[in-house]
Amino acid sequence: MSTLLQTNIPSLPLIARGKVRDVYAVGDDKLLMIATDRISAFDCVLGSPIPDKGRVLTQLSLFWFEFLKDVVPNHLISAEVSEYPADLHQFRDQLEGRSMLVKRADMVQIECVARGYISGSGWKEYKADGTVCGIQLPAGLKESDQLPEPIFTPAFKAQSGHDENITFEKAAQLAGQDVVTRLRDLTLGIYSKAAAYALTRGIILADTKFEFGFIGDTLTLGDEVLTPDSSRFWPASEYKPGGAQPSFDKQFVRDYLETLTWNKQPPAPSLPADVIEKTSDKYREAYEKITGSKL
Repeated sequence: MSTLLQTNIPSLPLIARGKVRDVYAVGDDKLLMIATDRISAFDCVLGSPIPDKGRVLTQLSLFWFEFLKDVVPNHLISAEVSEYPADLHQFRDQLEGRSMLVKRADMVQIECVARGYISGSGWKEYKADGTVCGIQLPAGLKESDQLPEPIFTPAFKAQSGHDENITFEKAAQLAGQDVVTRLRDLTLGIYSKAAAYALTRGIILADTKFEFGFIGDTLTLGDEVLTPDSSRFWPASEYKPGGAQPSFDKQFVRDYLETLTWNKQPPAPSLPADVIEKTSDKYREAYEKITGSKL
């Protein structure tokens, strides 16, 4: 199965090459975002691509942009290569199914995290302090328990590249009280609508993160939305609080890497074929369960 580890669009300025996405400038007001098949773990990009991963991330984002269009504006212009500028059509093999032409936004430097269940970094903080991002939670919660109500837990991308959980008050200092209040309300509204839908598809949306920016005066949803890379999706039929849950993401990769004597610094090891295949299957399964369609 063909994979794409890195793009090459020489006619456009490359402005970012992230862990997964390559982003190019299209004029002054548009971006071309391409989701490759790269996968990262422990903040290292691995040398082994995951077949269909980039297509899953893009197609799931497109599904959710459409689902949420009455809740919040988004930055999408088109995901049809035929509708891109004509000089990009020659790169169809790198763009088809995995790219989006979007409006350029002035991004808010706050990652907007919604949590409906206690897991991950939130669980670690809760065990230590009984709080998540300064929010006091009930005593006696078990790992993966559902919270009494979803909470907004912002994060800030520090210079190291790690996301740092911060309090609402700290977020308000960084982005302004009014903006962060709007972000909180939008984040929880989107999460509640998406989580309710996901449950009808047999999936628990444990938590997720969104990124927003301003296009003019309009607060707009950008980047990727409700994908296995930005969310914890758990199979509802296997949900059992009191420990970690099986999930539709890169868990096979993390589990394999934890068996190695690797110091979690670049260069990252390659993945065996069975781990690549299982991970690819999980990404596709997430797409198919949520959308009801084959990729």
